[in-house]
This record gives sequence, C-alpha cells and structure tokens, in this order.
Amino acid sequence: MPDPVVIFRTHSDIEARIVRGLLEAHGLLSVISSDVPHAIFPLSMDGLIEVRIAVHPEEADEAQRIIDAHRTELKNGQVVRLRDEFEALQQAINYRFRDRGLLEHAMTHTSRANEDISGGVVDNESLEFLGDAVLGFVVADLLFREFPSWNEGQKSKTKASLVSTATLARQAERLNIGEHMLLGRGEEKTGGRRKSALLADSYEALIAAIYLDGGVEHARAFIAREFAALLAEARDSGGTVGQDYKSALQELLQSRGQTPPDYRLAGTIGPDHDKKFHVEAIVAGEPIAEAIGPSKKEAEQEAARSALEKLRTEN
Repeated sequence: MPDPVVIFRTHSDIEARIVRGLLEAHGLLSVISSDVPHAIFPLSMDGLIEVRIAVHPEEADEAQRIIDAHRTELKNGQVVRLRDEFEALQQAINYRFRDRGLLEHAMTHTSRANEDISGGVVDNESLEFLGDAVLGFVVADLLFREFPSWNEGQKSKTKASLVSTATLARQAERLNIGEHMLLGRGEEKTGGRRKSALLADSYEALIAAIYLDGGVEHARAFIAREFAALLAEARDSGGTVGQDYKSALQELLQSRGQTPPDYRLAGTIGPDHDKKFHVEAIVAGEPIAEAIGPSKKEAEQEAARSALEKLRTEN
C-alpha cells in the first residue's frame, strides 16, 4: 500500500480537525499526525507544533481542490484560514479562548471519540467532572454572598436546583451549545443535540474549559453572568428556580379529562459512583417521553418536560 501524501499543514489542532471533517464530508479518508502525541487535553499549538493531514496518493489532488475551494483569498494575496466552527459559541459565552483546542475538547462527546480511528480525539468526560466541581463551588459562593440570611437548608435546596440537569440543559440551549457539540453518527441520528443529559454535560465541560484556559476568575465571571437571572428568580421566589414540569403535566392532563401521569424507571446507566437513571413518562398507559438524569427526581422532571412539549405540539 503506498504511503499517504501530506496535503495540508497547520499549527492549529482545531483547524486540522475542521479540514479533516471537510474531507470526510466529501468521502475522503485522511490521517492526522504531528511530532508530539496527543495528551489527555488537546495540545495548544500556538505556532510551535506542526499538524499534518495526509490522504491516499490517488486522492491527493481532489483533497487539495476541496481545501482550496473553501479558502478565501484577499486582494493583497493573503489566504484566510478556514472558518472557526466555534466562533459563534465564543461570542455567545462572551469569552475568547487562548487555547481553542480546549473548547473543541469540551464539545466532544464520547460517541465522536469512539468513532475516531486515529486515537487522537478525547471525549469531554474528564472536563465534565472538573466543570461540575467548579460550578458547584462558584454557585455555593454566590449563594453565600447573595443570601446571607438564608439557612443551610434553603441554600442547599436552591443550589441543587441551580446545578440540576434540567437547569443546565436550559442554560446550554440558550447558548445553542447543541449546535456545536461534536457527536458520533449514532448519537447524531438519535437526536443527541437535543438530549438534556448531553447538553448539561457539555455545559459543565465548557465551564471546565474556561477555568483551565483563563483561570478561576474567568470561570466565576462566566457563571455569575449565566446565573444572574436565576439568582434573581430565587430571590423573588424564596429559593424556587425553574418550572415544576411534573405538576404542569398533571394539570394539563387533568384539564383534558385524563388521569395523572405515571413515571417508570426503565433502567440505570453507569457505575454506582456515577449512576444515571432512565425514566419514562407514562400517559394513558403508554410511554410518551423519556429522560436520563443523575437522580430519579431529575429524570422524572425531564421526562415530564419532554411529555409536555410533545402533547402541546400535537394539539
């Protein structure tokens, strides 16, 4: 078998991924290589490390044509880099990464990493773990400072609501994070961009990426901006944040003369220390929605939310 031909060189890991995705979209297989193996976190190239993309010799001319067709040449002869697929997200979060590879890492789901034959793509699970800790600490600090007269029980209840899967998924939706998640083909086909658990996980991974890239102050500033409205809501309601979807679903069904919904535990996912609960919402004896959450209560709320959306769409 002939040796692959290098058709693209860059000092940006994320640009290399964009080019590779472009070639794959046109049915061309490619291989990414560099002089330094990938670590747990994507390397920050910063002009120091060259990344190369190679293809089969018979496809080299076609690959070069595709790449050239997606460049823009300015009047002075300069060639603009391929589009940064995360530019819109950076604008939405009001934070610009020094190491954009961290942002790419935060958006990479396990399904995408598992499909990468090069072994150079790492999923965002470790970032999710770190982001959960950073978020919990900052939210606790904000509650401590914002509500000094609240007792421990009030603060704990509000914190649990603020960092719940349902709340984080809504925060992620507001930033259109689903559009930027890097998913495998299977997860893409099953609607992964709309799954609450995936959105919440990516949101936590994003927080970790900001923390690693800019430090705790930038992470705290991002969380404070993001949760300002929710903290105001908690202040006005005495600690309640977000809608009770289970109650809303029950009220909707009762208004239609139907019996209240039931919730069935369909199974659990993951090890005991990180268990997720798969719950189905049952209406008139039939499962009409499902959700996965870190607790049965949160999973039931998400299943109720999905059921509400479905019933309201149908009528």
